[in-house]
Parts: sequence; structure tokens; C-alpha cells
Amino acid sequence: MQTQAPSSRPIVLGVAGASGLIYAVRTVRFLLAAGHAVDLVASRASFMVWREEMGTAMPVEPAEQERFWREQSGESGGKLRCHAFANLAASIASGSYRTRGMLVIPCSMSTVGKLAAGLSSDLLERAADVQLKEGRPLVLVPRETPFSLIHLRNLTALAEAGARIVPAIPAWYQQPKTIEDLVDFVIGRALDQLDIDHSLFERWHPDT
Repeated sequence: MQTQAPSSRPIVLGVAGASGLIYAVRTVRFLLAAGHAVDLVASRASFMVWREEMGTAMPVEPAEQERFWREQSGESGGKLRCHAFANLAASIASGSYRTRGMLVIPCSMSTVGKLAAGLSSDLLERAADVQLKEGRPLVLVPRETPFSLIHLRNLTALAEAGARIVPAIPAWYQQPKTIEDLVDFVIGRALDQLDIDHSLFERWHPDT
């Protein structure tokens, strides 16, 4: 089977302040290793979550943040550009900036709520809003449990607006052996929604 070449259009990657930053790290790792161009924006809250989960500080300055994500992912390939969460004049804030779509992984319920209400208080939210208004793919990977009725209504509103909702729920039919196997399944299903080829898990092939 011939592998699909990476698109010249970048993929916008949003990292919100939800638990599960390993999802973001391994997504960056895959996309860069596959030669994709990535525009990354981390929300203000994600800096606090990173310190709590990883025990280190994520730098704020975009150039330093790019080095940081490459170090965390262990990948030197692809194209990575990081944006400050407060920079609403960034390229990804405009609908005239052509992208392949956007993936928010992990996605907090605060981000979900603001997107469902059409609010853009930072660059991540504005970039996601741009994908919806331009009719481009927006994939959200919420990491929360249990969902309240408010969460479910907000997720429903976003699904009705065209977003794809991929909860961080792994499967076991591929016989996972490590935490990374479980994480990669979720990442792979999210990337499927952007029509990005990958081999992050073995797909279901039932006996016939």
C-alpha cells in the first residue's frame, strides 16, 4: 500500500489545560516523524498542568517552546512552529491562513464550553473557531470523566457545528502491552478524522 505524502498545508495542534499531556507529546512525535508541518499553540492552563504532570516548566517564548517540544517528543524532523497563547495576531488566527485542519489534544471542558459558546479568549480558541467558520476539520479529544449534562450539551453543540469528538477512550482489541499503546490508539483515531495515514495501531480485521 502506498503511503500518502504529507500535505503542504500545516496541521494546527492545540494543547489545552486537561490532564493527559502524554497525548500531546506523542502526537507531536508522530506528526514530525511523518514529515508534517505543525502549528502548535498551548493554552495558558496547559502550562500549569504540564508542571503538575511532568514536574518541569514549559517555556512561554515560542522559539524556546519549539525546542522544548522537540526535546519532549525526541523528533528533529518535520516543521514545527509554536505560537504564544496570547498572540491573537498569529497566522492561525486568520481564516486566510490555509490549514489541513486542527486537532485539540487533550481538550479541557473549559475549552469545549468556550468553543460551544463561540468565545475566543486566547489563540487556541480563536484558531479552533476559525476551523469551524471556514468549514475545515476540527477534532477535539476531551479528557474528562464523568461528563456532566453541561459537558454533553456543549459537545453536542460542537458536533452539530461540524467538530469531530474523539474522547480519550482506548480500545483493547489490538492487545495493548504498554501505556503508549493505549495512548497511540486514541491519537490514531483522532488522526483518522483528519484523513492522516498512520500505523499507530493495528486496525480491526475480524475473521471472515
